[in-house]
Amino acid sequence: MPRSQATLIGFAAVILWSMLAVLTVGTAPVPPLLLNAICFGIGGAVGIVWLMMSGEIGSLRQVPLKVYVFGTAGLFGYHFFYFSALRMAPAAEAGLIAYLWPLLIVLMSALLPGERLKRGHIFGGVLGFAGAATILLGGRSGSVDGALAGYALALVCAFTWSGYSIVSRRFGAVPTGSVAVFCLATAVLSAAAHMRFETTLWPETTIGWLSVIGLGLGPVGLAFYVWDIGVKKGDIQLLGVASYAAPVLSTLILVLAGVAAPSWSLLAAATLITTGAALAARASSKAH
Repeated sequence: MPRSQATLIGFAAVILWSMLAVLTVGTAPVPPLLLNAICFGIGGAVGIVWLMMSGEIGSLRQVPLKVYVFGTAGLFGYHFFYFSALRMAPAAEAGLIAYLWPLLIVLMSALLPGERLKRGHIFGGVLGFAGAATILLGGRSGSVDGALAGYALALVCAFTWSGYSIVSRRFGAVPTGSVAVFCLATAVLSAAAHMRFETTLWPETTIGWLSVIGLGLGPVGLAFYVWDIGVKKGDIQLLGVASYAAPVLSTLILVLAGVAAPSWSLLAAATLITTGAALAARASSKAH
């Protein structure tokens, strides 16, 4: 598969993740870990069905156990730390810290064989982060006293997903179908954590159930399969910078859905992120 094609496939994950917020709003009052369990269960089941229909289900037996442990730790760890951080700290600030992961991907990619970190990647990543900050800090609120533990978990969250994405590159020979097992294992762990920490609440409307299914098929399902292709075979530095489009697209969708109001901060963020992505794309084209 050409590098450019794999990069475009990986960017599809960013598009899908941009729908995470609006779909999550529709799932209320389902608690986070239960929602995690249901959605990853759907995403994993769809992956298994796809493997069976394509005749590739047998390839899962060739995947080393350490890869399954690694993948499950990445998916479950990211979401566990993310939800925990948002419980313990103001959502906007904790979300901003968690969204350091695209910048970390760009910077850490220099550690990968055959990759070179250029000034365009760094400047693009910083501009992208500034754009994400413009949106996320636009709704900050109240005191942040006593939230240091939440901020620490948000930072762990950022390193978890960036580390998962970077190390996935080293498992380039592992079939993307293995993500189905990651999802199912994450669903089991999330269900266990839910029974320990949460009260069970189910969707109360048809829209609620459709939102849950939509999450499982898209942002918490297909997104992880296409992201796996992107980080293994595409331009991981460009993907890291382009990931900052998610908070902009997410906010645009919320505005169109009537959940959020348009603002100048959205326009400023879109400009910063577009400029950052253009710088990174130019740096990538010169490097390859």
